[in-house]
Amino acid sequence: MIHIAICDDEKDFVQHLAGLVVHYSKDTGEQIKITPFYDGMNLIENYDPSIDLIFLDIQMRLLDGLHTAERLRQMDENVGLIFLTTLTQYGLEGYKYPATNYIIKPLKYARLKAELDRFLARRKRDDSPSLVIANDSGKYKIPLKSICFVETFNRNLMFHTEQENIISYKSMKEMERELSGKGFVRCHTSYLVNLFYIKGVKKLDIELITGDHIPVSQPKRKEFMEKLTDYWGNFL
Repeated sequence: MIHIAICDDEKDFVQHLAGLVVHYSKDTGEQIKITPFYDGMNLIENYDPSIDLIFLDIQMRLLDGLHTAERLRQMDENVGLIFLTTLTQYGLEGYKYPATNYIIKPLKYARLKAELDRFLARRKRDDSPSLVIANDSGKYKIPLKSICFVETFNRNLMFHTEQENIISYKSMKEMERELSGKGFVRCHTSYLVNLFYIKGVKKLDIELITGDHIPVSQPKRKEFMEKLTDYWGNFL
């Protein structure tokens, strides 16, 4: 499923565009979730990291599309942006943020289909699996490849990534199930580790390429070593 947001202060146009997206979904069989926003500030304040693509009108009263895009890029570098405008001169300016493309209103189905076909083709080519984590600070979309390991922390979970540590309120059992088959192994009651980051194992100590050390428990060591051997074997 892909998640598309439509941000435009013209409610009739939002309904029109949502109808075209629904038409595209029926035509292609692509599952699409649509979330409408009617001004840029509302989109920023209620931003959902699960959004894959935003149709963003440039001319909005409270906060125009270009300033909205600037704020969005500070929050999410990867979300797709397609600018909507009736003014051709704004088109190239939008690429500063950067945008996937821009569309001159009025919008017809053929143009929408071409844009969505192009976006989805690129997404499938470049897609990097990710995980959405929510806590009291907000929501975070984290590429799985950036997660080094996960550990229990004060009855919550701490995600250790290459850039930062992020708390999640999910249980270790839930996270183990969610990350199953995605290169993560439960090496200890309190730890899930990304096999990509393992440098070596000595007795009950796992050394990561980041310099971190995490434990492997005796009861889980045999199964852990089998999975690690299989993983490394794929690269030998």
